[in-house]
Amino acid sequence: MKVIERIPQRHTADGDGVKIKRIDGFSNSFLDPILMVDELRSDNPDDYIGGFPPHPHRGMETFTYIRKGGFEHRDSMGNVEAIEQYGTQWMSTGKGILHSEMPLNDAKEGLHGFQIWINLPAKDKMRDPLYKDSNDSGNPQFVDNNGVSLRALAGTWEFQDQRLDAAVQHTSANTKIADIHIPKSETITLNGVEGNLLAVLVYEGKLELPESRGAEMLILSPVEVLSLTADKHTDVNVLLFSANQIKEPVAHHGPFVMNTQEELIQAVRDYQSGFFGQVKN
Repeated sequence: MKVIERIPQRHTADGDGVKIKRIDGFSNSFLDPILMVDELRSDNPDDYIGGFPPHPHRGMETFTYIRKGGFEHRDSMGNVEAIEQYGTQWMSTGKGILHSEMPLNDAKEGLHGFQIWINLPAKDKMRDPLYKDSNDSGNPQFVDNNGVSLRALAGTWEFQDQRLDAAVQHTSANTKIADIHIPKSETITLNGVEGNLLAVLVYEGKLELPESRGAEMLILSPVEVLSLTADKHTDVNVLLFSANQIKEPVAHHGPFVMNTQEELIQAVRDYQSGFFGQVKN
C-alpha cells in the first residue's frame, strides 16, 4: 500500500458564513470522483448558525453525514427531513434541484458533520434528481473485541465476517463511505476493497500505517486487503472512501459541476429562469 498523495484540510467558509475545513478535489484527478469533502465542527453556534440557505445544484451528488447535532434538509422536490446524529442524507442532483440545510435547534450544543460532493458521469448529469436518507433504517455499525468499529455510511462493507449495508446504496461511481474508529495501536483490516480510488480522511488523531500527519486526506494505491493502524499515542477516527473513477473533464462553477463551460453557462441560465423550482418553507 502506497500513499499517492496527501491533501491537507484548509479552513474556509461557505453558506451563510459557516466555518468549515475543506478537502478540495476539483482539480485533483487522483481524487476522482470525489469533488470536495467539507467538515463542519464547532461548539460555538456563531460558526454555523447561519446554515446553508436555499441554493441550486446540477451535475453532482451531495452526501451529508452528521456525528453531532443536526440539520433540517428542504428541497424543491418537496423533501423535508431532519438529519441527526449518525444519520446520512444523499441527493443526486441530476438536471437541477434547489435545497437548504439549516441547523436544528439542538445544534446549539455543538455540531459536527461532513458534506461530500461526488461527481456524476456525463450520461447522468441531466437525469431527474433523486433523494435518500437513513431516517427509516439507520446505518449499521460493528465493533470488534479490540474496540475497532466501522459504521457503513454508503454502500456495503465487510468487516470481521459482518456484512454492513448502509441506507444509501446507489451513489455515483459506486462510491462507498465508512466511518472508522481505531483505538491507539490497534489495526483494522478490510478484505475485498473495491474501486480504483481508495482514500482516507484522517479527521481525529494520526495513523501509524500508513503514516499520517494529522488532519488530511490520504490517497492510497488500490489494494484488495487494506490495513490501517492507529498511532500508539492516540485513538484515530477516519472516513474511508472507495469508488470507480469517472475520468471525464470537470467544469465547475459554484454549485454546478458539468463537463464543459457551455454546459455551465446553460446551468446558470436555467437557474435564473426558474427551472430548478423552489424550496417551500
